[in-house]
Amino acid sequence: MTLIKSISGIRGTIGGPCGEGLTPVDIVKFTYAYCACLRQRRPQPNNGKKYKVVVGRDARLSGRMVEQLVCGTLVACGVDVVMCGFASTPTTELAVTFANADGGIILTASHNPRQWNALKLLNEKGEFLTASEGQAILDLAESGEFDFAEVDELGHIEEHDYTDEHIASVLALEAVDAEAVRKAGFKVVLDSINSVGGIIMPRLLEKLGVECITLNGEPTGDFAHNPEPLPKNLVELSETVVREKADLGISVDPDVDRLAFICENGQPFVEEYTLVSVADYLLDEAVKKGRKDLATVSNLSSSRALRDVTEAHGGTYYAAAVGEVNVTTKMHEVNALIGGEGNGGVIYPASHCGRDAMVGVALFLSNLAHKGLSASAYKATLPQYFIAKNRIDLSDPALIDKILEAMKEHFKDEKVNTIDGVKIDFESRKQWVHLRKSNTEPIIRIYSEAQTEEAAVKLGEEVIALAQRIIG
Repeated sequence: MTLIKSISGIRGTIGGPCGEGLTPVDIVKFTYAYCACLRQRRPQPNNGKKYKVVVGRDARLSGRMVEQLVCGTLVACGVDVVMCGFASTPTTELAVTFANADGGIILTASHNPRQWNALKLLNEKGEFLTASEGQAILDLAESGEFDFAEVDELGHIEEHDYTDEHIASVLALEAVDAEAVRKAGFKVVLDSINSVGGIIMPRLLEKLGVECITLNGEPTGDFAHNPEPLPKNLVELSETVVREKADLGISVDPDVDRLAFICENGQPFVEEYTLVSVADYLLDEAVKKGRKDLATVSNLSSSRALRDVTEAHGGTYYAAAVGEVNVTTKMHEVNALIGGEGNGGVIYPASHCGRDAMVGVALFLSNLAHKGLSASAYKATLPQYFIAKNRIDLSDPALIDKILEAMKEHFKDEKVNTIDGVKIDFESRKQWVHLRKSNTEPIIRIYSEAQTEEAAVKLGEEVIALAQRIIG
């Protein structure tokens, strides 16, 4: 069994002993700590009366059980609950502001397999908590100091499905050209991996006039394949796109915050290029309108292609540490037009500051409609890079810092960024390598990128060989 506690929430496999798996006891402790810290952070609730928290969940097999425990604990803490039922992560984030709530809890383990679940925590803006706020919750959950509300102070539960409000907000975005998408007459295949994407995504596509063939559409939580939207898990989607002569394949993860495309020829558009393509479209539109001081943000492990596209439009690219909250913090700081992560996470502040596959799909289809190109032809117009992903497993965690320090010294004549591990940019070769330690296990992740797959693999291998020499 596995239980991982981090500043972004608590996640684990269902069952097992308390503290070793995600058990009812752990769920109650963590939810209580969230409520207590909510009161400390916000002395007065939004409505001036009683605190209100939104709860939404994906379709995991354990979802209903976890939902009942979380909502019951919130009520026991004297907090009113808006229970959204099946809801994507971005729907729940938006629901916090729609409901004028003081916070939100998303019940999803994202791309993790069926035995996992998690609690992800939001503030009153529907954004993830900061590192210090998350740490305060972890500390309180372990303190054992719990004090629940008396009977006359219990909270109440109301149910509200915000799916339609989410869809309406996407269609209302100025950059979403619904008319152009309808005229294009797109045909797509959607793999919604037996979760909430099968509920919300077809409804958005219908509103956009897109013909949609759905795979794995029933929200049973019994995933038909590994739910991470990577090419090796999307073979059925690729084959169906070609067989049905569709314009595009769309894959989302179980909570619909990550997005990957398949081109009309069955080849991956590549997950890293989801954000790059949407940014290219938004930058095009912004330049046409005379906007200046354009900024984009992604994390250090994301493709250089976003930087290239941004600078080609006269904008400025900024890098953030890995983690969605780090990206959104930097986006607020630089007033970014668009940002996100190379794992298919699109964050568009004109909608909200959270990864949203719904927004990503609407903007991507608007882009294809404007350019009049197939997905593969459009992909060929973008800067071409390849990323190789490796890791070093270490029996002694102390060796991690030794390797990272040695890497900084060894590559001191290159452009080195240390905000999250060590990233070395080889500017003249348009290559980079990023080494960062895992928060949960004694490993170093090593991502390398170059303009050919062979060069990316070679760079990663060279750095791994250097690391092995460092530790003897």
